[in-house]
Amino acid sequence: MAGVFRELEVDKLIDEKLPKERDHTIPHSVCILAMLLNGLGFVGQRLYLFPDFFKNISTERLFGDGITREDLNQYVIGETLDRIVKYGPTKLFTEIALHIMTLLPIPVHCLHADTTSVSVYGDYDDEETESIDITFGIPKNGRWDLKQFVLSLIVNQHGIPLFMNTHSGNSSDKNTILEAIKSLKSVLRPESEVYYVADSSFYTDNNIKNMGKSFWISRVPATITEAKELLTENLNLKTLKSDERYSFYQTFVEYGGVKQKWVLLLSHKMKEKKEQTLRTKLDKEVEKAEKSFKKLKGEDFFCEDDALKAAEKWIQDFPSVSFEKVDVRSIKKRESGKRGRPSKDEQLKTYYRINGIIKVNDAFVLNEMDKMGLFILASNDINLSPEDMLKYYKGQDNVEKGFRFLKSNTFSISKVYLKNKKKIEALTMIMVLCLMIYSIAEWKLRTKLEEENETIPDQKGKPTKRPTMRWVFFKFQGITELISQKKRQIKSEILNIEEIHWKILGLMGAKYENIYL
Repeated sequence: MAGVFRELEVDKLIDEKLPKERDHTIPHSVCILAMLLNGLGFVGQRLYLFPDFFKNISTERLFGDGITREDLNQYVIGETLDRIVKYGPTKLFTEIALHIMTLLPIPVHCLHADTTSVSVYGDYDDEETESIDITFGIPKNGRWDLKQFVLSLIVNQHGIPLFMNTHSGNSSDKNTILEAIKSLKSVLRPESEVYYVADSSFYTDNNIKNMGKSFWISRVPATITEAKELLTENLNLKTLKSDERYSFYQTFVEYGGVKQKWVLLLSHKMKEKKEQTLRTKLDKEVEKAEKSFKKLKGEDFFCEDDALKAAEKWIQDFPSVSFEKVDVRSIKKRESGKRGRPSKDEQLKTYYRINGIIKVNDAFVLNEMDKMGLFILASNDINLSPEDMLKYYKGQDNVEKGFRFLKSNTFSISKVYLKNKKKIEALTMIMVLCLMIYSIAEWKLRTKLEEENETIPDQKGKPTKRPTMRWVFFKFQGITELISQKKRQIKSEILNIEEIHWKILGLMGAKYENIYL
Protein backbone atom coordinates (compact mmCIF):
# COMPACT_ATOMS: atom_id res chain seq x y z
CA MET A 1 0.00 0.00 0.00
CA ALA A 2 2.87 2.36 0.76
CA GLY A 3 4.32 1.47 -2.65
CA VAL A 4 1.08 2.46 -4.44
CA PHE A 5 0.99 5.69 -2.44
CA ARG A 6 4.54 6.61 -3.49
CA GLU A 7 4.42 5.38 -7.07
CA LEU A 8 1.34 7.49 -7.80
CA GLU A 9 2.87 10.47 -5.96
CA VAL A 10 -0.21 10.83 -3.78
CA ASP A 11 2.08 11.99 -0.98
CA LYS A 12 3.41 14.89 -3.07
CA LEU A 13 -0.08 15.99 -4.06
CA ILE A 14 -1.33 15.92 -0.46
CA ASP A 15 1.64 17.92 0.83
CA GLU A 16 1.07 20.45 -1.94
CA LYS A 17 -2.62 20.83 -1.08
CA LEU A 18 -2.24 20.46 2.72
CA PRO A 19 1.01 22.15 3.79
CA LYS A 20 1.91 21.92 7.49
CA GLU A 21 0.66 24.82 9.62
CA ARG A 22 1.71 23.52 13.06
CA ASP A 23 4.94 22.30 14.68
CA HIS A 24 4.39 18.52 14.48
CA THR A 25 7.23 16.45 12.96
CA ILE A 26 5.54 14.62 10.11
CA PRO A 27 3.73 16.02 7.07
CA HIS A 28 0.02 15.35 6.57
CA SER A 29 0.74 12.89 3.73
CA VAL A 30 2.55 10.58 6.16
CA CYS A 31 -0.32 10.74 8.64
CA ILE A 32 -2.85 9.95 5.90
CA LEU A 33 -0.74 7.00 4.71
CA ALA A 34 -0.53 5.79 8.31
CA MET A 35 -4.34 5.94 8.62
CA LEU A 36 -4.64 3.95 5.37
CA LEU A 37 -2.31 1.25 6.66
CA ASN A 38 -4.17 1.18 9.97
CA GLY A 39 -7.50 0.88 8.14
CA LEU A 40 -6.21 -2.00 6.01
CA GLY A 41 -4.36 -3.69 8.86
CA PHE A 42 -6.59 -6.77 9.39
CA VAL A 43 -6.30 -6.48 13.14
CA GLY A 44 -9.73 -5.24 14.14
CA GLN A 45 -8.30 -1.96 15.40
CA ARG A 46 -9.97 1.37 14.78
CA LEU A 47 -8.48 4.19 12.77
CA TYR A 48 -7.79 6.25 15.88
CA LEU A 49 -5.68 3.63 17.74
CA PHE A 50 -2.32 5.29 17.15
CA PRO A 51 0.54 4.70 17.81
CA ASP A 52 -0.15 1.17 19.15
CA PHE A 53 -0.88 -0.13 15.65
CA PHE A 54 2.73 0.57 14.59
CA LYS A 55 4.35 -1.05 17.61
CA ASN A 56 5.71 -3.96 15.52
CA ILE A 57 5.83 -2.23 12.13
CA SER A 58 8.90 -0.66 10.54
CA THR A 59 7.88 3.00 10.42
CA GLU A 60 11.15 4.19 8.85
CA ARG A 61 10.85 1.81 5.91
CA LEU A 62 7.24 2.83 5.32
CA PHE A 63 7.32 6.54 6.07
CA GLY A 64 10.93 7.71 5.89
CA ASP A 65 14.09 8.01 7.96
CA GLY A 66 13.70 9.23 11.51
CA ILE A 67 9.91 8.74 11.71
CA THR A 68 8.89 6.82 14.84
CA ARG A 69 5.58 5.47 16.03
CA GLU A 70 5.45 8.22 18.66
CA ASP A 71 5.23 10.74 15.82
CA LEU A 72 1.93 9.14 14.79
CA ASN A 73 -0.09 10.38 17.75
CA GLN A 74 -3.62 11.62 18.42
CA TYR A 75 -2.57 15.25 18.07
CA VAL A 76 -1.20 14.68 14.55
CA ILE A 77 -4.28 12.73 13.49
CA GLY A 78 -6.62 15.43 14.75
CA GLU A 79 -4.60 18.14 13.02
CA THR A 80 -4.62 16.19 9.73
CA LEU A 81 -8.39 15.65 9.88
CA ASP A 82 -8.85 19.37 10.59
CA ARG A 83 -6.75 20.28 7.54
CA ILE A 84 -8.81 17.92 5.36
CA VAL A 85 -11.99 19.56 6.68
CA LYS A 86 -10.60 23.03 5.92
CA TYR A 87 -9.62 22.06 2.37
CA GLY A 88 -12.75 20.02 1.65
CA PRO A 89 -12.85 16.19 1.83
CA THR A 90 -14.66 15.69 -1.49
CA LYS A 91 -12.49 18.28 -3.22
CA LEU A 92 -9.28 16.61 -1.98
CA PHE A 93 -10.45 13.12 -2.94
CA THR A 94 -11.49 14.25 -6.43
CA GLU A 95 -8.11 15.93 -7.00
CA ILE A 96 -6.31 12.77 -5.87
CA ALA A 97 -8.43 10.68 -8.27
CA LEU A 98 -7.81 13.02 -11.22
CA HIS A 99 -4.09 13.14 -10.39
CA ILE A 100 -3.87 9.32 -10.36
CA MET A 101 -5.71 9.14 -13.68
CA THR A 102 -2.93 11.22 -15.29
CA LEU A 103 -0.39 8.59 -14.22
CA LEU A 104 -2.36 5.36 -14.66
CA PRO A 105 -4.53 4.28 -17.61
CA ILE A 106 -7.56 3.74 -15.38
CA PRO A 107 -10.49 2.80 -17.65
CA VAL A 108 -13.71 4.78 -17.24
CA HIS A 109 -16.00 3.17 -19.81
CA CYS A 110 -18.58 2.38 -17.13
CA LEU A 111 -19.04 4.45 -13.98
CA HIS A 112 -21.26 2.91 -11.35
CA ALA A 113 -23.07 5.20 -8.88
CA ASP A 114 -24.84 4.27 -5.65
CA THR A 115 -25.28 5.31 -2.02
CA THR A 116 -25.14 3.60 1.35
CA SER A 117 -25.92 4.59 4.92
CA VAL A 118 -23.22 4.58 7.63
CA SER A 119 -24.47 4.22 11.20
CA VAL A 120 -22.83 6.16 14.03
CA TYR A 121 -22.94 5.87 17.80
CA GLY A 122 -23.78 8.64 20.25
CA ASP A 123 -25.67 11.92 20.11
CA TYR A 124 -24.95 14.71 17.66
CA ASP A 125 -26.18 18.28 18.11
CA ASP A 126 -26.91 20.84 15.41
CA GLU A 127 -24.31 23.45 16.39
CA GLU A 128 -22.22 22.79 13.27
CA THR A 129 -24.59 24.40 10.80
CA GLU A 130 -22.29 23.93 7.77
CA SER A 131 -21.81 20.20 8.27
CA ILE A 132 -23.97 17.27 7.28
CA ASP A 133 -26.87 16.35 9.55
CA ILE A 134 -26.27 13.16 11.54
CA THR A 135 -29.85 11.98 11.95
CA PHE A 136 -32.29 9.12 11.53
CA GLY A 137 -33.08 8.04 7.99
CA ILE A 138 -33.77 4.87 6.04
CA PRO A 139 -30.89 2.55 7.06
CA LYS A 140 -29.57 -0.02 4.60
CA ASN A 141 -28.15 -2.15 7.41
CA GLY A 142 -31.41 -2.47 9.37
CA ARG A 143 -30.18 -0.36 12.33
CA TRP A 144 -33.21 1.88 12.80
CA ASP A 145 -32.03 2.63 16.35
CA LEU A 146 -28.87 4.44 15.21
CA LYS A 147 -28.38 7.82 13.61
CA GLN A 148 -26.57 7.83 10.30
CA PHE A 149 -25.07 9.75 7.43
CA VAL A 150 -25.15 8.83 3.73
CA LEU A 151 -22.13 8.11 1.54
CA SER A 152 -22.40 8.43 -2.24
CA LEU A 153 -19.79 6.65 -4.32
CA ILE A 154 -18.90 6.31 -8.01
CA VAL A 155 -16.51 3.55 -9.08
CA ASN A 156 -15.24 2.38 -12.47
CA GLN A 157 -15.73 -1.09 -13.91
CA HIS A 158 -12.83 -2.42 -11.79
CA GLY A 159 -14.25 -1.07 -8.55
CA ILE A 160 -11.79 1.83 -8.25
CA PRO A 161 -13.59 4.78 -6.61
CA LEU A 162 -13.30 8.05 -8.53
CA PHE A 163 -15.78 10.17 -6.57
CA MET A 164 -17.18 10.29 -3.03
CA ASN A 165 -19.31 12.64 -0.99
CA THR A 166 -21.13 12.61 2.34
CA HIS A 167 -24.74 13.67 2.89
CA SER A 168 -27.18 14.07 5.75
CA GLY A 169 -28.69 10.87 7.12
CA ASN A 170 -32.17 11.57 5.72
CA SER A 171 -31.02 12.42 2.18
CA SER A 172 -32.89 10.91 -0.76
CA ASP A 173 -31.05 8.53 -3.10
CA LYS A 174 -32.85 10.11 -6.04
CA ASN A 175 -31.10 13.40 -5.36
CA THR A 176 -27.70 12.27 -4.07
CA ILE A 177 -26.98 9.92 -7.00
CA LEU A 178 -27.68 12.63 -9.57
CA GLU A 179 -25.61 15.12 -7.55
CA ALA A 180 -22.66 12.70 -7.51
CA ILE A 181 -22.87 12.03 -11.26
CA LYS A 182 -23.09 15.74 -12.12
CA SER A 183 -20.13 16.54 -9.84
CA LEU A 184 -17.92 13.91 -11.49
CA LYS A 185 -19.08 14.90 -14.98
CA SER A 186 -17.99 18.48 -14.34
CA VAL A 187 -14.32 17.48 -13.81
CA LEU A 188 -13.95 14.27 -15.83
CA ARG A 189 -12.65 14.59 -19.35
CA PRO A 190 -12.61 11.02 -20.71
CA GLU A 191 -11.16 10.22 -24.12
CA SER A 192 -13.95 7.77 -24.98
CA GLU A 193 -17.69 7.51 -24.32
CA VAL A 194 -18.81 6.84 -20.76
CA TYR A 195 -21.91 5.08 -19.44
CA TYR A 196 -23.20 6.12 -16.01
CA VAL A 197 -24.86 3.11 -14.41
CA ALA A 198 -27.28 3.22 -11.47
CA ASP A 199 -30.06 1.28 -9.78
CA SER A 200 -33.77 2.11 -9.97
CA SER A 201 -33.51 4.90 -7.36
CA PHE A 202 -31.86 7.01 -10.09
CA TYR A 203 -34.68 6.47 -12.61
CA THR A 204 -36.94 9.52 -12.29
CA ASP A 205 -38.14 11.90 -15.00
CA ASN A 206 -36.22 14.77 -13.35
CA ASN A 207 -32.92 12.85 -13.23
CA ILE A 208 -33.26 11.68 -16.81
CA LYS A 209 -33.88 15.24 -18.01
CA ASN A 210 -30.87 16.53 -16.08
CA MET A 211 -28.41 13.97 -17.50
CA GLY A 212 -28.21 15.89 -20.76
CA LYS A 213 -26.38 14.10 -23.55
CA SER A 214 -24.45 11.74 -21.26
CA PHE A 215 -25.19 8.05 -21.73
CA TRP A 216 -26.78 6.25 -18.81
CA ILE A 217 -28.09 2.77 -17.94
CA SER A 218 -30.57 2.21 -15.15
CA ARG A 219 -32.97 -0.36 -13.82
CA VAL A 220 -36.57 0.78 -14.25
CA PRO A 221 -38.74 0.79 -11.10
CA ALA A 222 -41.57 -1.75 -11.41
CA THR A 223 -43.91 0.78 -9.80
CA ILE A 224 -44.26 3.15 -12.76
CA THR A 225 -47.27 2.57 -15.04
CA GLU A 226 -45.33 1.85 -18.23
CA ALA A 227 -43.19 -0.76 -16.44
CA LYS A 228 -46.24 -2.46 -14.91
CA GLU A 229 -47.81 -2.80 -18.34
CA LEU A 230 -44.66 -4.28 -19.88
CA LEU A 231 -44.14 -6.71 -17.00
CA THR A 232 -47.68 -8.07 -17.30
CA GLU A 233 -47.79 -8.42 -21.09
CA ASN A 234 -47.65 -11.85 -22.70
CA LEU A 235 -44.46 -11.40 -24.74
CA ASN A 236 -42.37 -13.69 -26.89
CA LEU A 237 -38.94 -13.58 -25.23
CA LYS A 238 -35.74 -14.45 -27.11
CA THR A 239 -32.69 -16.14 -25.62
CA LEU A 240 -29.76 -13.80 -25.05
CA LYS A 241 -26.90 -14.85 -27.34
CA SER A 242 -24.13 -14.04 -24.86
CA ASP A 243 -25.81 -15.73 -21.89
CA GLU A 244 -28.44 -18.48 -22.21
CA ARG A 245 -29.48 -17.92 -18.58
CA TYR A 246 -31.39 -14.85 -19.76
CA SER A 247 -34.23 -14.18 -22.21
CA PHE A 248 -35.17 -10.70 -23.40
CA TYR A 249 -37.61 -8.46 -25.22
CA GLN A 250 -36.68 -4.95 -26.33
CA THR A 251 -38.81 -1.92 -27.11
CA PHE A 252 -38.51 1.85 -27.42
CA VAL A 253 -40.26 4.31 -25.14
CA GLU A 254 -40.19 7.98 -24.22
CA TYR A 255 -40.02 8.81 -20.54
CA GLY A 256 -39.04 12.09 -18.92
CA GLY A 257 -39.03 13.60 -22.40
CA VAL A 258 -36.13 11.34 -23.43
CA LYS A 259 -36.32 8.62 -26.08
CA GLN A 260 -34.76 5.41 -24.75
CA LYS A 261 -34.48 1.69 -25.19
CA TRP A 262 -36.09 -0.62 -22.65
CA VAL A 263 -34.97 -4.23 -22.40
CA LEU A 264 -37.21 -6.62 -20.48
CA LEU A 265 -35.02 -9.45 -19.15
CA LEU A 266 -35.92 -12.77 -17.59
CA SER A 267 -33.29 -14.37 -15.39
CA HIS A 268 -34.07 -18.10 -15.37
CA LYS A 269 -31.82 -18.67 -12.36
CA MET A 270 -33.50 -15.88 -10.42
CA LYS A 271 -36.93 -17.17 -11.44
CA GLU A 272 -36.16 -20.65 -10.08
CA LYS A 273 -34.98 -19.20 -6.78
CA LYS A 274 -37.95 -16.85 -6.42
CA GLU A 275 -40.43 -19.59 -7.32
CA GLN A 276 -39.26 -21.57 -4.31
CA THR A 277 -39.64 -18.46 -2.15
CA LEU A 278 -43.16 -17.95 -3.55
CA ARG A 279 -44.16 -21.53 -2.72
CA THR A 280 -43.08 -21.08 0.90
CA LYS A 281 -44.89 -17.76 1.11
CA LEU A 282 -47.99 -19.26 -0.53
CA ASP A 283 -48.19 -22.08 2.02
CA LYS A 284 -48.25 -19.52 4.83
CA GLU A 285 -50.85 -17.36 3.10
CA VAL A 286 -53.17 -20.33 2.45
CA GLU A 287 -52.90 -21.39 6.09
CA LYS A 288 -53.77 -17.84 7.17
CA ALA A 289 -56.70 -17.72 4.72
CA GLU A 290 -58.13 -21.00 6.02
CA LYS A 291 -58.14 -19.71 9.61
CA SER A 292 -59.76 -16.44 8.51
CA PHE A 293 -62.40 -18.25 6.41
CA LYS A 294 -63.30 -20.50 9.30
CA LYS A 295 -63.97 -17.38 11.38
CA LEU A 296 -66.01 -15.83 8.55
CA LYS A 297 -68.19 -18.93 8.29
CA GLY A 298 -69.18 -18.44 11.95
CA GLU A 299 -70.53 -14.92 11.41
CA ASP A 300 -74.30 -14.28 11.19
CA PHE A 301 -75.85 -12.02 8.53
CA PHE A 302 -79.39 -10.64 8.29
CA CYS A 303 -79.87 -11.51 4.63
CA GLU A 304 -78.33 -13.55 1.83
CA ASP A 305 -77.06 -10.44 -0.01
CA ASP A 306 -75.11 -9.29 3.05
CA ALA A 307 -73.51 -12.72 3.37
CA LEU A 308 -72.52 -12.86 -0.31
CA LYS A 309 -71.12 -9.31 -0.23
CA ALA A 310 -69.02 -10.23 2.82
CA ALA A 311 -67.70 -13.27 0.93
CA GLU A 312 -66.79 -11.10 -2.08
CA LYS A 313 -65.01 -8.59 0.14
CA TRP A 314 -63.14 -11.34 1.99
CA ILE A 315 -61.82 -13.01 -1.17
CA GLN A 316 -60.35 -9.68 -2.32
CA ASP A 317 -58.16 -9.64 0.80
CA PHE A 318 -56.79 -13.11 -0.01
CA PRO A 319 -55.89 -13.15 -3.73
CA SER A 320 -53.81 -16.30 -3.29
CA VAL A 321 -56.99 -18.40 -2.83
CA SER A 322 -60.29 -18.74 -4.67
CA PHE A 323 -63.68 -20.30 -3.91
CA GLU A 324 -64.05 -23.87 -5.09
CA LYS A 325 -67.61 -23.76 -3.79
CA VAL A 326 -69.55 -21.03 -2.00
CA ASP A 327 -73.20 -20.68 -0.99
CA VAL A 328 -75.35 -19.33 1.81
CA ARG A 329 -77.34 -21.38 4.32
CA SER A 330 -79.99 -20.18 6.72
CA ILE A 331 -80.16 -20.95 10.43
CA LYS A 332 -82.84 -20.32 13.12
CA LYS A 333 -81.78 -18.72 16.38
CA ARG A 334 -83.54 -17.30 19.44
CA GLU A 335 -83.35 -13.61 20.12
CA SER A 336 -80.11 -12.56 21.66
CA GLY A 337 -79.93 -12.94 25.43
CA LYS A 338 -82.53 -15.67 25.87
CA ARG A 339 -81.47 -18.97 27.36
CA GLY A 340 -82.78 -22.48 27.49
CA ARG A 341 -84.92 -24.54 25.13
CA PRO A 342 -87.32 -22.51 22.96
CA SER A 343 -91.04 -23.01 23.59
CA LYS A 344 -93.34 -24.54 21.00
CA ASP A 345 -94.91 -21.25 19.95
CA GLU A 346 -91.77 -19.07 20.27
CA GLN A 347 -90.81 -17.10 17.14
CA LEU A 348 -87.20 -17.81 16.02
CA LYS A 349 -85.13 -15.34 14.05
CA THR A 350 -83.60 -16.34 10.69
CA TYR A 351 -79.88 -15.63 10.05
CA TYR A 352 -77.61 -16.45 7.13
CA ARG A 353 -74.12 -17.89 7.12
CA ILE A 354 -71.51 -18.40 4.42
CA ASN A 355 -70.77 -21.97 3.53
CA GLY A 356 -68.01 -22.98 1.12
CA ILE A 357 -64.63 -24.46 0.31
CA ILE A 358 -61.49 -22.51 -0.68
CA LYS A 359 -58.53 -23.64 -2.76
CA VAL A 360 -55.25 -22.20 -4.09
CA ASN A 361 -55.87 -19.61 -6.82
CA ASP A 362 -54.01 -21.20 -9.74
CA ALA A 363 -54.39 -18.11 -11.95
CA PHE A 364 -52.80 -15.91 -9.26
CA VAL A 365 -49.90 -18.33 -8.75
CA LEU A 366 -49.20 -18.61 -12.48
CA ASN A 367 -49.30 -14.85 -12.86
CA GLU A 368 -46.87 -14.37 -9.96
CA MET A 369 -44.51 -17.04 -11.30
CA ASP A 370 -44.55 -15.45 -14.74
CA LYS A 371 -43.23 -12.24 -13.20
CA MET A 372 -40.47 -13.98 -11.23
CA GLY A 373 -37.00 -12.98 -12.39
CA LEU A 374 -38.34 -10.26 -14.68
CA PHE A 375 -36.76 -6.81 -14.65
CA ILE A 376 -36.37 -3.89 -17.05
CA LEU A 377 -33.17 -2.06 -18.00
CA ALA A 378 -33.26 1.31 -19.74
CA SER A 379 -30.69 3.39 -21.60
CA ASN A 380 -30.75 6.58 -23.64
CA ASP A 381 -28.25 4.94 -26.02
CA ILE A 382 -30.83 3.37 -28.30
CA ASN A 383 -28.09 1.62 -30.31
CA LEU A 384 -26.79 -0.28 -27.29
CA SER A 385 -27.38 -4.02 -27.63
CA PRO A 386 -29.31 -5.94 -24.94
CA GLU A 387 -26.14 -8.02 -24.35
CA ASP A 388 -24.01 -4.95 -23.62
CA MET A 389 -26.74 -3.29 -21.56
CA LEU A 390 -26.93 -6.32 -19.26
CA LYS A 391 -23.15 -6.67 -19.15
CA TYR A 392 -22.63 -3.04 -18.14
CA TYR A 393 -25.45 -3.12 -15.60
CA LYS A 394 -24.06 -6.25 -13.96
CA GLY A 395 -20.95 -4.21 -13.17
CA GLN A 396 -23.11 -2.36 -10.63
CA ASP A 397 -21.99 -5.04 -8.21
CA ASN A 398 -18.59 -3.31 -8.16
CA VAL A 399 -19.96 -0.39 -6.15
CA GLU A 400 -21.79 -2.81 -3.86
CA LYS A 401 -18.49 -4.64 -3.30
CA GLY A 402 -16.96 -1.29 -2.39
CA PHE A 403 -19.61 -0.69 0.26
CA ARG A 404 -19.15 -4.22 1.62
CA PHE A 405 -15.40 -3.58 1.77
CA LEU A 406 -15.87 -0.36 3.74
CA LYS A 407 -18.26 -2.03 6.20
CA SER A 408 -16.35 -5.29 6.54
CA ASN A 409 -15.26 -6.26 10.04
CA THR A 410 -12.04 -7.52 8.50
CA PHE A 411 -10.81 -3.98 7.89
CA SER A 412 -12.85 -2.10 10.52
CA ILE A 413 -12.64 1.04 8.42
CA SER A 414 -16.18 2.32 8.91
CA LYS A 415 -16.46 2.14 12.70
CA VAL A 416 -17.15 5.81 13.43
CA TYR A 417 -16.96 7.13 17.00
CA LEU A 418 -15.90 10.75 16.36
CA LYS A 419 -18.02 13.49 17.93
CA ASN A 420 -17.14 16.27 15.51
CA LYS A 421 -19.33 16.01 12.40
CA LYS A 422 -16.81 17.76 10.17
CA LYS A 423 -14.12 15.27 11.21
CA ILE A 424 -16.53 12.45 10.35
CA GLU A 425 -16.66 13.80 6.80
CA ALA A 426 -12.84 13.86 6.69
CA LEU A 427 -12.59 10.36 8.12
CA THR A 428 -15.07 9.11 5.51
CA MET A 429 -12.75 10.45 2.81
CA ILE A 430 -9.93 8.41 4.40
CA MET A 431 -12.21 5.35 4.38
CA VAL A 432 -12.83 5.67 0.64
CA LEU A 433 -9.14 6.44 0.01
CA CYS A 434 -8.40 3.07 1.65
CA LEU A 435 -10.70 1.45 -0.91
CA MET A 436 -9.08 3.38 -3.77
CA ILE A 437 -5.49 2.40 -2.93
CA TYR A 438 -6.53 -1.21 -2.25
CA SER A 439 -8.47 -1.43 -5.55
CA ILE A 440 -5.64 0.08 -7.58
CA ALA A 441 -3.13 -2.36 -6.07
CA GLU A 442 -5.41 -5.30 -6.86
CA TRP A 443 -6.11 -4.07 -10.41
CA LYS A 444 -2.39 -3.46 -11.06
CA LEU A 445 -1.30 -6.89 -9.80
CA ARG A 446 -3.99 -8.68 -11.83
CA THR A 447 -3.04 -6.68 -14.94
CA LYS A 448 0.65 -7.54 -14.51
CA LEU A 449 -0.10 -11.22 -14.00
CA GLU A 450 -2.14 -11.22 -17.21
CA GLU A 451 0.51 -9.32 -19.20
CA GLU A 452 3.35 -11.56 -17.99
CA ASN A 453 1.22 -14.71 -18.27
CA GLU A 454 2.09 -15.47 -14.65
CA THR A 455 0.13 -16.84 -11.72
CA ILE A 456 0.38 -17.04 -7.95
CA PRO A 457 -1.15 -19.70 -5.67
CA ASP A 458 -4.66 -19.00 -4.37
CA GLN A 459 -6.07 -20.09 -0.99
CA LYS A 460 -6.29 -23.69 -2.21
CA GLY A 461 -2.79 -23.69 -3.69
CA LYS A 462 -4.08 -23.53 -7.27
CA PRO A 463 -2.60 -21.02 -9.74
CA THR A 464 -4.62 -17.84 -10.29
CA LYS A 465 -4.26 -14.65 -12.28
CA ARG A 466 -6.96 -12.88 -10.29
CA PRO A 467 -5.93 -12.92 -6.62
CA THR A 468 -7.62 -10.61 -4.15
CA MET A 469 -5.37 -8.10 -2.42
CA ARG A 470 -6.74 -9.40 0.86
CA TRP A 471 -5.18 -12.79 0.08
CA VAL A 472 -1.89 -11.11 -0.87
CA PHE A 473 -1.91 -9.23 2.46
CA PHE A 474 -2.37 -12.55 4.23
CA LYS A 475 0.57 -14.07 2.35
CA PHE A 476 2.81 -11.23 3.53
CA GLN A 477 2.00 -11.76 7.20
CA GLY A 478 4.95 -12.99 9.23
CA ILE A 479 7.56 -10.89 7.44
CA THR A 480 9.49 -8.90 10.02
CA GLU A 481 12.54 -6.69 10.39
CA LEU A 482 15.55 -7.57 12.55
CA ILE A 483 17.64 -4.60 13.69
CA SER A 484 21.05 -5.42 15.17
CA GLN A 485 23.99 -3.30 16.29
CA LYS A 486 27.63 -4.27 16.04
CA LYS A 487 30.55 -1.90 16.69
CA ARG A 488 28.18 1.07 16.63
CA GLN A 489 26.92 0.05 13.22
CA ILE A 490 23.17 -0.61 12.95
CA LYS A 491 22.14 -3.32 10.55
CA SER A 492 18.60 -3.92 9.28
CA GLU A 493 17.56 -7.28 7.84
CA ILE A 494 14.22 -8.57 6.52
CA LEU A 495 13.28 -12.03 7.79
CA ASN A 496 10.82 -14.67 6.54
CA ILE A 497 10.57 -13.30 3.02
CA GLU A 498 10.19 -16.04 0.43
CA GLU A 499 10.30 -16.47 -3.34
CA ILE A 500 6.54 -15.86 -3.76
CA HIS A 501 6.91 -12.52 -1.99
CA TRP A 502 9.72 -11.38 -4.31
CA LYS A 503 7.66 -12.53 -7.29
CA ILE A 504 4.70 -10.37 -6.24
CA LEU A 505 6.94 -7.39 -5.44
CA GLY A 506 8.75 -7.80 -8.77
CA LEU A 507 5.44 -7.69 -10.63
CA MET A 508 4.40 -4.56 -8.76
CA GLY A 509 7.68 -2.71 -9.47
CA ALA A 510 10.97 -1.42 -8.10
CA LYS A 511 9.40 1.04 -5.64
CA TYR A 512 7.70 -1.89 -3.93
CA GLU A 513 10.84 -4.03 -3.85
CA ASN A 514 12.94 -1.22 -2.39
CA ILE A 515 10.83 -1.13 0.78
CA TYR A 516 11.97 -4.70 1.52
CA LEU A 517 15.65 -4.33 0.50
